[in-house]
Amino acid sequence: MLESALIYLAAAIVAVPIAKRLGLGSVLGYLLAGILIGPFLFGLVGDQTDTMHFAEFGVVMMLFLVGLELHPSRLWKLRHSIIGLGGLQVTLSTLLIFAACLYILDLRWQTSMAIGLMLALSSTAIVLQTLAEKGWIKQEAGQNAFSVLLFQDIAVIPILALLPLMAFADLSATASDQSHGNWVEHFPVYGQVLISVTVIAAIILAGKYVSAPVFRYIADTRLRELFTVFALFLVITIAVLMQKIGLSPALGTFLAGVVLAESDFRHELEADIEPFKGLLLGLFFITVGASIDFQLFAEQFSSIISLVIGLIVIKAIVLYFLATLFKLPGKQKYLFTLALAQGGEFAFVLLSLTTSLQILDDTQTKFTTLVVAMSMLLSPLLLIFYDKVIDRKATADNAYESSEEIESTTQVIIAGYGRFGQIIGRLLAAQGYHLSILDHSPSQIELLKRFGNKVYYGDASRQDLLEAAGANEARLLVIAIDDADKIIELSKLAQKHFPNLRIVARARDRRHAYELMSIGVTAFKRETFDSALNLGIEALKLLGNDDKTAERAGTLFSDHDHESMNLLAELWGDDHSYGVAVKQRKEDLQLVLAKDKAELAKLNTCHGENCEEHN
Repeated sequence: MLESALIYLAAAIVAVPIAKRLGLGSVLGYLLAGILIGPFLFGLVGDQTDTMHFAEFGVVMMLFLVGLELHPSRLWKLRHSIIGLGGLQVTLSTLLIFAACLYILDLRWQTSMAIGLMLALSSTAIVLQTLAEKGWIKQEAGQNAFSVLLFQDIAVIPILALLPLMAFADLSATASDQSHGNWVEHFPVYGQVLISVTVIAAIILAGKYVSAPVFRYIADTRLRELFTVFALFLVITIAVLMQKIGLSPALGTFLAGVVLAESDFRHELEADIEPFKGLLLGLFFITVGASIDFQLFAEQFSSIISLVIGLIVIKAIVLYFLATLFKLPGKQKYLFTLALAQGGEFAFVLLSLTTSLQILDDTQTKFTTLVVAMSMLLSPLLLIFYDKVIDRKATADNAYESSEEIESTTQVIIAGYGRFGQIIGRLLAAQGYHLSILDHSPSQIELLKRFGNKVYYGDASRQDLLEAAGANEARLLVIAIDDADKIIELSKLAQKHFPNLRIVARARDRRHAYELMSIGVTAFKRETFDSALNLGIEALKLLGNDDKTAERAGTLFSDHDHESMNLLAELWGDDHSYGVAVKQRKEDLQLVLAKDKAELAKLNTCHGENCEEHN
């Protein structure tokens, strides 16, 4: 057991960093690691069935974490894409794959339908992991892909119920083999439905009303490991409970995550579960790679390749049609299509059932397993193709203004027009200043232009684009981009080539502010400081302080913080001296605020010249 663990870990350590460095992504790295140690290459590990069943729990944990990110209100907003887009994808993909198996491969209709249902599903683990890594999950294609995957996970439940109706084996014998302690199998259908609804309702109610006091009790022990143990216990309990009543563990934990999304302990749960999720997902991908039967692949190379391409093409046609039908913009159609065009991990779960029910024979099961595994192996490559070819080409072909077409200004250039830059831009424009605005995000520019904003596409750290925007004559450069390194790079560029251009910059945090000060940029604002300070003043008011006292405390705090920034910037990098100075400044701040509060209290006892100290 320990030797196997050592092999898995060593393979991941070697393959994943190399894959990441080559731009292939961690998922493909894990798959390649599995291929390396699998029985058909170096043969370091044997049969992967048991390991895969264990590793599938990584998918369960992932859906729990996804649920934690989804407030019920947001889930309700996605209902149309979940039911409409997801339902159509599963239905149309199933019908087309069913027709191909029935009429082209000449399989029985039961076998064709089972394969259609299994292959209609996509890989939740690969898609969500890759979209999150690439930062695409928040895009329109990413959100719609998530909706489809969520519907697919839900659809596994009726598929599991439907497959026994197409069985060729003795159902009673099969049920005993497959039940694994199923608690509700001997109940009639309406009884099973009633129990399922009751359990789901219990999970929701417990998450809403019981979880908070239990979490507080655990937190009061101040034992971090105990909270981690309880987080794992919670997820595993829900997964086992759902499995025992014949439902999808992934669906149950997702539902629990949604219920706990509004909990005060949500972030703690995420932090505790995340490492286990990452490890188990990595193990899952390794087992998929190791389970690829390369001997069968070599013997039936042309057939397997044809089937894999056929699967991807069929699903891509359906997905692109739906992307067009639901009006996904531009290149988002291609991202949505390529993200979901593979088979999924739930196919392996369903294959074990169809084999025992004799819907598929051993040869068909091996072929289907290989097709699903190969399509999953190709999935990261499809997304790399999108990233390196389609996305770049779409950006290049998009008719954004070239450097010759950018309208120059003699007043203000704004680099970056997201939520931070827009506030500055609106204020300056309202005061009558002429702006030349640059932004590097095509989707952001498309959105802004819908509302009548004139924004030019381009990387502001390019000297030619700054010159085109009027940097030689402009009075001010506002750097509002959200990349800390780019802000430093652009500041240095502007100081070097446009010395008369004054700079105001967005600082991500205190550390970034020190970096700006070190290169001579003194006009900056930390992006959350003022809003947090204003909210702190409101908090003081709600705690019973009068408006004057709260606002005076805020002003003193702000003045002291700016003074501290200038003093501490010189010590930045010397951990010991900086730490001592920070501690001293905190103590100074407490003394300043305490002294001022005492003076205010004394003044409040005064009435003009009749102040007590003057009596």
